[in-house]
Amino acid sequence: MDDPTLPSPSSSSSSSSQLNQPPETPARHIERMLNVNHHHRSPSRTIYSDRFIPSRSGSNFGLFDIKSPTNSQSDETSSAYTTLLRAALFGPDSAGVVPSATPDRRGLMNPPNQNIFRFKSETRRSMHSLLPFGFDDDVVTGVHHSPVKTPRKVPRSPYKVLDAPALQDDFYLNLVDWSSNNVLAVGLGNCVYLWNACSSKVTKLCDLGSDDSVCSVGWAQRGTHLAVGTSNGKVQIWDASRCKRVRTMEGHRLRVGALAWSSSMLSSGSRDKSILQRDIRAQEDFVSKLSGHKSEVCGLKWSYDNRELASGGNDNRLFVWNQHSTQPVLKYCEHTAAVKAIAWSPHLHGLLASGGGTADRCIRFWNTTTNSHLSCMDTGSQVCNLVWSKNVNELVSTHGYSQNQIIVWRYPTMSKLATLTGHTYRVLYLAISPDGQTIVTGAGDETLRFWNVFPSPKSQNTGSEIGASCLGRTIIR
Repeated sequence: MDDPTLPSPSSSSSSSSQLNQPPETPARHIERMLNVNHHHRSPSRTIYSDRFIPSRSGSNFGLFDIKSPTNSQSDETSSAYTTLLRAALFGPDSAGVVPSATPDRRGLMNPPNQNIFRFKSETRRSMHSLLPFGFDDDVVTGVHHSPVKTPRKVPRSPYKVLDAPALQDDFYLNLVDWSSNNVLAVGLGNCVYLWNACSSKVTKLCDLGSDDSVCSVGWAQRGTHLAVGTSNGKVQIWDASRCKRVRTMEGHRLRVGALAWSSSMLSSGSRDKSILQRDIRAQEDFVSKLSGHKSEVCGLKWSYDNRELASGGNDNRLFVWNQHSTQPVLKYCEHTAAVKAIAWSPHLHGLLASGGGTADRCIRFWNTTTNSHLSCMDTGSQVCNLVWSKNVNELVSTHGYSQNQIIVWRYPTMSKLATLTGHTYRVLYLAISPDGQTIVTGAGDETLRFWNVFPSPKSQNTGSEIGASCLGRTIIR
């Protein structure tokens, strides 16, 4: 039960006075309500109605340079606060403007240049300028605002072109690799040639003879050892610094089209559907055999931590193996064409990219840590190669049928930074320079083209200009 409200003395007197008045007619009631602001106003009583009518006496018109219609004067404290708030909201120029408190109907109707929501270029400030006290942007919370970066421009033309006679137009081979010592190895027919990117010197490393041909080349991660896979199923190890063959290892029955190093371990993939693990320190030709593919193995890549090996085959399968398994620990069957293009991300552990052939045309991304398919991008043409930049979170893909293009992608949005053209055949071969800035592409048009596609590492002031000062076209042999 609510407490009863006792009438106040003023209420009692008001009630007694009302009892002495004659009864109020409806017309009299309406007239009294219309004139409520001019007659019978009590300072201790507020009149309520069914509509909200704002009280002008509580509005701070001086904040917006609108002259107040009231005659009340603000005290000194309120005036100082208003000045400070005006300066914080509208800039220091408005702090010294003191609006007049004298009511002026003409000023209310036509205020010169006094729009409340007018746009001023000088009021486009950071959020810190809205504070009631002045701070510099660089001082508040130690945040330094950098200027907006313009999109990086990738040169659309190669800075160098090398003629590469007899460079085979075979999707399943891997005939180009770039060493950590800045030496490019290229398999041409039955020979392997070395091109020194610093001096542009060309050296013939080996000649396999007329009854054999080069199917793959692969540099060791460090040092000068080069592995060469042959059409006879053998793998040769060469010391490039001395141009001397170190050993020959057998085990495959058919051509060796894929090679991948992991420290002293060398993996070789063959048309005989198998992958052989070889320890070049051991006397045996191979220490284990990996079985799982139903067709030729054409792609092999070790992860950056050397714990996982990814393999792709002409059976449209992508497998992942660990260091000790002889059966794949992960199997991905989403591609609908041969999987040659394989690349591990140097930025995120377990992130793997793969590309499919002509009937597939897609680049797919996988998380091998969680065994999940992350995303898929239809490129519109055969995916021949993939490589990640180690300097930025980007990757480049090379393509065959039907556009023969090179695309630089930004990950994970997969927005195109550049599309490079110039090859007239499928861009089957791809390698990246040791500084991570330059790629070299090879095609059946018997050319090698060098492109500057990635920025230099932030830790370096300037990257090495690999051949950039030597424009033009030369021959690699």
